[in-house]
Amino acid sequence: MNRPRVPLSIGFPPIADARACVLVLGSLPGRKSLEMHEYYAQPYNAFWRIMGSLFGAEPAMAYAERLERLRAHGVAVWDVLAAGEREGSLDSAIQPSTIVVNDFGEFFAQHRGIRLICFNGNTAAGLYRRKVQPGLAPEPAAIETRVLPSTSPAYASLRFEQKLERWSAALRGLAPAKQRG
Repeated sequence: MNRPRVPLSIGFPPIADARACVLVLGSLPGRKSLEMHEYYAQPYNAFWRIMGSLFGAEPAMAYAERLERLRAHGVAVWDVLAAGEREGSLDSAIQPSTIVVNDFGEFFAQHRGIRLICFNGNTAAGLYRRKVQPGLAPEPAAIETRVLPSTSPAYASLRFEQKLERWSAALRGLAPAKQRG
């Protein structure tokens, strides 16, 4: 029995500039993000609340302002996947045979200041380790990585405060001086 074909979800370009020193990687934008053409647009996703606490990129700000706040603090945002078939927004619904990974060789060539990769959840980390890292040149393949709790509302084993604490510990050196612990 053939499953019905699901439309291909196509991701976004990276949010990054020459100041980038940390790369936050998700898996693939969910339905609401694709509709809004914005990273982490699902209002119950904790990403922008966490970025607001750490870098002043508050959810109430205009999207372009939030992105500029992140860039100003050396934070780049992207996804491991450039495209893939997925019904809904759950990472578990991504059809493995349809995934297309982003061009990380080119990204790291253009952003040589990246010294840390933070994964927004285990799915992004697993995809990166299996599909991206083996094909990288030695220098980018050796960049330090940290798996952080997913900011998705589907990951409910941690409260917001616990997620914020772990993200803060990973990104502490990037936070403005007045917010450092």
